[in-house]
Order: sequence, then structure tokens, then C-alpha cells
Amino acid sequence: MADYQQMYLKLFNKITDIIEELQQIQEEVEELYIKGSEPDLTVLKSQKTDRVEK
Repeated sequence: MADYQQMYLKLFNKITDIIEELQQIQEEVEELYIKGSEPDLTVLKSQKTDRVEK
């Protein structure tokens, strides 16, 4: 018979590890964003295209 408690604990622990890893990566990316400079933005003219109306 399958050991459901062992299966559940293994899954729970792995999911918890992954969530913690994602949170750490998010913090690192936020720090990069805060430390970064503002990008140079350029406004482009819109181009007219022939669209088919549905």
C-alpha cells in the first residue's frame, strides 16, 4: 500500500522549497531594478496597417 503521508510530505517540502527559491529570485530582481538607471524611451509613430474587420 502506498505511504500517502510520505508522498504528501515529499510534495509539500518540494513545493515549499520552490516557493522560497522564487521569492529569493524575486528579491534579487527587485534589487537589480532599484539599482538600475532609467531607460531611454523613444516614442514611435504608429504605422497604419490594413486590417480585416471581422
